[in-house]
Amino acid sequence: MEANAFDPPERSLRRSVGRGAVVTAMAQAVRVATQIVSVIVLSRLLSPRDFGVVAMCAPVLAFIALFQDFGLTQATIQKSGIRHDEVNYLFWVNVAVSAFLACVLAGAAPLVATFYGEPRVTGLVAAFGLQIMAYGLGAQHLALLTRRMQFGRLAIIDVASAVAGLAVSIAWTFIDRSYWALFAGTLTGAVLPTLCYWASSRWRPSLPRKVEGISELINFGAGITGFNFANFFARNLDNVLIGKYWGEAQLGLYDRAYKLLLFPLSQITNPLSKVMVPALSRLKDEPDRYRSAYLRVMPLILLVALPGVAFATAMSDVLIPFVLGEQWRESASIFLALGFAGLLQPLNNPAGWLFVSQGRSGEFMRWGIVTAVTSVLAFMLGLPYGALGVAIAYAISEYLRTPFLWLYIGRSGPVQARHVLRAAAPFVLGGHLALAVIWFIKPWLPQQHVIALACGAVLAYLITLIIALAFASGREALREAIKMLPARPPAHAAPSEAK
Repeated sequence: MEANAFDPPERSLRRSVGRGAVVTAMAQAVRVATQIVSVIVLSRLLSPRDFGVVAMCAPVLAFIALFQDFGLTQATIQKSGIRHDEVNYLFWVNVAVSAFLACVLAGAAPLVATFYGEPRVTGLVAAFGLQIMAYGLGAQHLALLTRRMQFGRLAIIDVASAVAGLAVSIAWTFIDRSYWALFAGTLTGAVLPTLCYWASSRWRPSLPRKVEGISELINFGAGITGFNFANFFARNLDNVLIGKYWGEAQLGLYDRAYKLLLFPLSQITNPLSKVMVPALSRLKDEPDRYRSAYLRVMPLILLVALPGVAFATAMSDVLIPFVLGEQWRESASIFLALGFAGLLQPLNNPAGWLFVSQGRSGEFMRWGIVTAVTSVLAFMLGLPYGALGVAIAYAISEYLRTPFLWLYIGRSGPVQARHVLRAAAPFVLGGHLALAVIWFIKPWLPQQHVIALACGAVLAYLITLIIALAFASGREALREAIKMLPARPPAHAAPSEAK
């Protein structure tokens, strides 16, 4: 198969990105809704012990998942003019790594069961190796579909897999009402997408053979894996330290605040990464178009996310008891501290798109190590003051790292720190001012919680929008963001133009 057969068809990139962002966001919304339904329905069909057995496997699976892809799907997506023999080699590497990790799971299963004192974990941990194998067999087909920017097809597969996984779990409870129902749904959610990726992609692997120059792609994947490994510790060590030195009560307060803040943010940036990485990779040899594409999307993320974070942070003492219940009121101060980090994360998280799409995975890994080290230092400094101290120290570290992140990225590539500062400053400033204004006028908001929260949310978006409009770069970014939205093709357009 020719190299250009792996590339997306020639058409408007703006239309592809706009439509891709919309369908991917819609698929994500369905997935979230399916997860909520799954929690409600399966919680009624299965016992807490069943969920507990599966939860015991989660840390092991999360750690193994760091290595199962080895960054090779991103290598396929970003490389210019990738050939069949290169994809074929990466396919067999994915299969071999997945088989090895499945064997590691099988070997570690008795140790995990011994650690928990729960013999049922043994078979379950070993069985999850099937899920790892299913992913390895479909990883390169997924990468090729993503590279060709077939986001509509991927969205359909994503939704169908989520719904099918839930359906299988529910059906399994009528056969065996145990934790195996949860496993059956998870396995379905891994096998079905792989079958769909193979059916949707014209590419088929051949026998493995040596390929010249493949080390560049392997090294790229190793860089991505290195970042994920460092990021794993940066994202999890705070929980370990708080749980070890302050106990489950403080950890519970911290965990709920952390999840309530970061879950909505991840629902914005994660789906967009599936669209933006292949789009930017396609433009990496056209610096002006690359920079323009990134700087059109980034302000849109900030406009959507920052007012919401500002509102939630300022209203945390009302929001937390309203959403989680009065017993979680102590978590509000932790949420308030983490909220300041949340005002920068929608700006900083998409930086990974630049590292990956420009092929700078080694630098991405090094920045991941810097983030991990500085985050751990922040955790240690804040730990004597409890979960709140950890949250405050982490927020401060986010502010200290941000300028260095963008200076580091701007050393090379089309997007420099000054470009990001000009595009992002109106929205970041607006988010911070919105937080301050809502904080000060909060005593004068209506006493009813629902009305007060609604007023705070509307006010946050209004203030951020007004501040953005006060800057020429803000007005320009808003105009470009509107253009990014998918438009209905004209009625007289030829069929080929409307595709």
